[in-house]
Order: sequence, then C-alpha cells, then structure tokens
Amino acid sequence: MTSDAPSQSASRPSAAVTVTVRYFASIREAVGQSGETLSTQAPTAGALRDALIARGGPWAESLARGRAVRTALDQVLCGEEAALSEGSEVAFFPPVTGG
Repeated sequence: MTSDAPSQSASRPSAAVTVTVRYFASIREAVGQSGETLSTQAPTAGALRDALIARGGPWAESLARGRAVRTALDQVLCGEEAALSEGSEVAFFPPVTGG
C-alpha cells in the first residue's frame, strides 16, 4: 500500500545540536571573531553556512554562495552534505594558495 503523505523523517524538523564554529583568515577578520558556540537545527555543514549567511552583515558577505569557502567538520575537509551532530566543530576558511 502506498501513501501520498510525506515520510515522518521528511516532515519532522531536525533536532537542535550545539556546534562550535571556527572562522579562519579573511573570514575571521570579516566577522570579528575566531569562533563561537551555537545551537542550530541545520542538519548539514551547508545548511549551517546558509543559516550564518542569513544573519546578514559580515557573515553574508564572507560566506556568500558566490565565494570560494572551504569547510571542515571535526578537522577534516568535507563537503556541504556532511552531517552535523552534537558537539561537532565546523570550520570555514578561504582556499589557501601557495607559491
């Protein structure tokens, strides 16, 4: 038997988790702090970035979707689909180039 109703997991909001956010290099300079601890319902690193962009001001500028921003979850480079969990550390930083 099939149902047109959305699955429970799709209709249920994500539970809030507390994460530590770290900002590096030009992003740190723009937002005026090296990090913060916050409670979020963002399920992924990309959703957290969007929530920070929604704050406006320096977060919107430095984390804007048109900007190259690298993300690390618990000190490992990750994609935007990386799932957040209680106590995660998420870092945002610009790409590093060498010469």
